[in-house]
Amino acid sequence: MCDVGLGYLSLGQPLTTLSGGERQRLMLAVRMADKGMVDKGMVYVLDEPTTGLHPADVDRLLALLDRLVDDGNTVIVIEHHQAVMAHADWIIDLGPGAGRDGGRVVFTGTPAELVASADTLTARHLREYLR
Repeated sequence: MCDVGLGYLSLGQPLTTLSGGERQRLMLAVRMADKGMVDKGMVYVLDEPTTGLHPADVDRLLALLDRLVDDGNTVIVIEHHQAVMAHADWIIDLGPGAGRDGGRVVFTGTPAELVASADTLTARHLREYLR
């Protein structure tokens, strides 16, 4: 539980009290405990896993995701947290805006390529974060 940033949860805590990000990390912890992370070639898709995560625990989550990749798995993260985007191997940026103004691929590449050459909303925010 600590590896996924959920060391603060108590036994018997109702799932309805957890954020979406916390529930995803809980499922990941259960999977890790069940399989001991021995599976190779798994695809993990996480949607905003930093939701509800204390900023101090983001690095722990990133280290866990790195372990999954190092163990031969694929990790796909849908995320707005700049630290997670900056840490990614590859970014697919959808836009140019949200809702009806989005839905098109406006950039694909590394975070460094995004901040160096793209002029998307994501690029501008990530560029500012990395300053």
